[in-house]
Amino acid sequence: MTFSSFFLWLLLIFSVISFHVNAFSGTYGINYGRIADNIPSPESVVTLLKAAKIKNIRIYDANQAVLKAFSGSGIEIIVGLGNENLKDISVGEDRAMNWIKANVDPYLPGTKIRGIAVGNEILGGTDLELSEVLLPAAKNVYSALERLGLAKLIEVSSPHSEAVFANSFPPSACVFREDVSQFMKPLLQFFSQIGSPFYINAYPFLAYKNDPEHIDLNYATFKSNRGIHDAKTNLHYDNMFDAMVDAAYAALEKAGFPKMDVIVSETGWASRGDENEAGADVKNAKTYNKNLRKRLLKKKGTPYRPKKPVKAYIFALFNENLKPGPTSERNFGLFKADGSIAYEIGFTGLVPSAASPSLHSFKHWIWSWRLANNLCRGSFTNVLI
Repeated sequence: MTFSSFFLWLLLIFSVISFHVNAFSGTYGINYGRIADNIPSPESVVTLLKAAKIKNIRIYDANQAVLKAFSGSGIEIIVGLGNENLKDISVGEDRAMNWIKANVDPYLPGTKIRGIAVGNEILGGTDLELSEVLLPAAKNVYSALERLGLAKLIEVSSPHSEAVFANSFPPSACVFREDVSQFMKPLLQFFSQIGSPFYINAYPFLAYKNDPEHIDLNYATFKSNRGIHDAKTNLHYDNMFDAMVDAAYAALEKAGFPKMDVIVSETGWASRGDENEAGADVKNAKTYNKNLRKRLLKKKGTPYRPKKPVKAYIFALFNENLKPGPTSERNFGLFKADGSIAYEIGFTGLVPSAASPSLHSFKHWIWSWRLANNLCRGSFTNVLI
């Protein structure tokens, strides 16, 4: 083999290896929603996330203040191209180029934008026109990224709800709905070509809320239970979260995409709800999110895909007081609007909860002790820290 042919071979191997964009370097991320008028500033959010050692987030737009605040933070972000923009972006690559030049390119490389989520929960919904424009919009976004030399840096994806499935129990029986497949299969084909994963919003809370008589709460919240047995695969599931992820893998396999990775783009549990929202309380939210965090930090796979560590973005960072819908929609936050923890799962808030002393209180205690000590010595110097 000549030197030139060997060099070309190396380039080919490198291009194949580096083709897949890894927009989610960890296993535990969080959704930073901002439909609220009382939550901390983006700068304070950076401080909060760093203290919590969370390095991956999703936002639902490309807000300028947020992207500026995260510059230099090292936190990896997936930005959202809203549903309201899809029709315009689908018209042509130039529309996508204009959007990227306005909302992504100016913040690179300081802000680590690693992905663009094109739309949110489009397929499986009721808007047929949006379903028709999703794929062209995604293709135009990717083409624009390629022209800018960003396609290997920024992943293009689109998160889906459980509504895209015809059934998901047991996990091995899961398939895409027939009316969804006409849009889903071409989309999956494109994502397969560019190396993007399948993003699913998986909520055991919603499943339990809708059928509390037949779903074991312990199974939904990772507590000890009998679990379920999938006769086709002979696999046992001791929690619903893993079953939901494997159901997505089963649907992808049947659709012809057995090698596509599944990432959970949203999951969480409401700490408050209306009277008809079963399970929406602080105890269950704490149990689910604490056990989920432990499960994700172990970097383990699922029964059906044991060698692929599960990755998930938790919903959500804050309670969002302006969200429409039932009470639960405004109470998914791990943190309250003032930055304090909503309940204890191992994080520290910007503001202390009643149960834990703040750094400010600790400093004040030391200051008081030094002041008293120096007064006894007749000195007022060197009291501040």
